[in-house]
Amino acid sequence: MLNDYAEWLAFAKKLAVTAGDLIIDARQSSTFVRDYKADHELVTSTDLAVDQYICSSITERYPEHRILSEESSPAMDLGGIVDGTPVWVIDPIDGTVNFAHGHFHVAVSIGLVVGQERILGVVYAPFLNECFWAMKGEGAYCNNKKLLVSGAKTLRSALVATGFPYQKTDLPPIVDRVSRVLQNCQDIRRNGSAALDLCWVAAGRLDAYFESVKPWDMAAGALIAEEAGATLGLYLPQTGVWPDAINGEGLLVSTPDLYQDLLALVDVSL
Repeated sequence: MLNDYAEWLAFAKKLAVTAGDLIIDARQSSTFVRDYKADHELVTSTDLAVDQYICSSITERYPEHRILSEESSPAMDLGGIVDGTPVWVIDPIDGTVNFAHGHFHVAVSIGLVVGQERILGVVYAPFLNECFWAMKGEGAYCNNKKLLVSGAKTLRSALVATGFPYQKTDLPPIVDRVSRVLQNCQDIRRNGSAALDLCWVAAGRLDAYFESVKPWDMAAGALIAEEAGATLGLYLPQTGVWPDAINGEGLLVSTPDLYQDLLALVDVSL
């Protein structure tokens, strides 16, 4: 099985880098078109083009596998998670708003789960030329340099990242959590890409990250953070919409020493 994992990982890396080239070309040529889904969430023609490239490539190479993608299959039958079929979890552009506004914090996120296990994750930041990746049990890396979470032990010295939803009616409890964290930690960052925030925890550039996100935002980055030594957990009551392996509903990721103290800040039920 490990041979399969290594083959899948190499394939995912190639997909991510080629997808990143498509993203750079679209930015440089200004050929992308902006649109909105659900009346508020930005999507560009490049999101759709990259999604089509990744998904068609996976289907051609592994027709027996399944795909859960933000753009083309966000409501996939999740039976594959249960029956052990490999499921690819794709975000063609994580950080679409950043991409459309000329920012560099943009990533292609490709994760793969089998049953209830995250098997591999690749997060490629094309404008930064950084490829983060991990395979279960084999550590986490950025451009082949092994990653390790920071040694942060106290809240007061912790740099914490988060994000905000498109639905503004959901903001009040989130602002309350942010206020608690800001009052007790060193500072907060809002970078605009959940996948990269998770990778930056893995790389020690951030000490923690919390946000409620979708599977395609976190499937790859969560494994990368975990393999770099981060502690992962959830701070919201669970609705059971997503299987555990791809559930980002109230996701909290941090250095091990910070986890319980941060959980006490962001879990209002404690």
